[in-house]
Amino acid sequence: MSFPLFDLTSKTALITGSSQGIGLALARGLAEHGASVILNGRDETKLDAAVRQLADDGFNARAVAFDATDPASVAAGITRIEAEIGAIDILINNAGMQHRAPLEDFPIDKWQQLLTTNISSVFYVGQAVARHMIARGHGKIINIASVQSELARPGIAPYTATKGAVKNLTRGMSTDWAKHGLQVNAIAPGYFKTPLNQALVDNPEFSAWLEKRTPAARWGNVDELVGAAVFLSGKGSSFVNGHTLYVDGGITISL
Repeated sequence: MSFPLFDLTSKTALITGSSQGIGLALARGLAEHGASVILNGRDETKLDAAVRQLADDGFNARAVAFDATDPASVAAGITRIEAEIGAIDILINNAGMQHRAPLEDFPIDKWQQLLTTNISSVFYVGQAVARHMIARGHGKIINIASVQSELARPGIAPYTATKGAVKNLTRGMSTDWAKHGLQVNAIAPGYFKTPLNQALVDNPEFSAWLEKRTPAARWGNVDELVGAAVFLSGKGSSFVNGHTLYVDGGITISL
């Protein structure tokens, strides 16, 4: 039995920040639905290890290292992929970082790093890939937003600012590029067990608060993001544009 609305066979997907965590889980999920996946990051050793994991499980995976925060590196990386591997049909902008500190003491260098990593990378990679997609008349771009696109917590105001920007940049990309046959949407994860959140996962007080605050009463597991990514990558979302899909156990809809 085939499910053409969710079949990604013959599609090539580039996932930034995909050597671990959410990015790697999404790469695996798209590969399970037939896509060839290109893992990206700056650490070639970690990327190669992730590719071996996927290849050992029978998936078509390659690694292309470039710095998503550097426009020149992005341009060279995307040009290489399009010339040597093939057309990018799906882009998932997943590269991101977190830094926690009271806002009045937040380091300026970390503010700048958050802006560059969490929002500028989405613009740089999105623009570079979209130029090729526009010429072909089709393409899927998925930006990784956050529940912090809507909510705020003490100590992460700059992160909240960047993820709010990702949500609105997604809307802007859709407004400009939908007419060219692109669908640009975002996935906004809630609290998931990832390396980025490990300090919170290991904090019994925070975990207890989160389980009480979230209607689903638990942390999310990264494989629970795959369904949303497959939907937004396939034919089933052909008229979905500029949307942010919250995968958060209900935390954004409950007081």
